[in-house]
Amino acid sequence: MTNKPSKNISRLRRHARVRTKVSGTAERPRLCLYRSNKNIEVQLIDDVKGVTLAASSSMTLKLKNGGNIEAAKIVGKDIAEKALNLNIKAIVFDRGGYLYHGRVKALAEAAREAGLVF
Repeated sequence: MTNKPSKNISRLRRHARVRTKVSGTAERPRLCLYRSNKNIEVQLIDDVKGVTLAASSSMTLKLKNGGNIEAAKIVGKDIAEKALNLNIKAIVFDRGGYLYHGRVKALAEAAREAGLVF
C-alpha cells in the first residue's frame, strides 16, 4: 500500500508552485478560482496591496446547480462585467492548481468572450 497524498493536497501543492510565478497588480489583477463539487468561486486580487477588487460565485448569483459548466460560464461572464466596470481589461489567470479543463476552461472562455484579456 502506498502513501499517496490526497487529491486536494496535490492540488494545493500545484497551486503553491504556480503562485511563485503568478502575481496580480492593480493594473493587471489575478483572477483566482476555487471550485468545489457544488459551487465555483472567483476573485480579482491585487497581490501588491493584498486586497480583493471583485468577487463572484455561483452562491452569490443564487444558481440552482452551481457545480456544472453552465454555472461556470455565468460566473465567468459576471466577473468579467465587474472587472470592466472597474476599468480592468487585462488579468492574470490563476487556475488554483486545477486542470484547465471542464468548468475551469468554461469559466475562462466566458470571461474572455465578455471582454477580459489574459
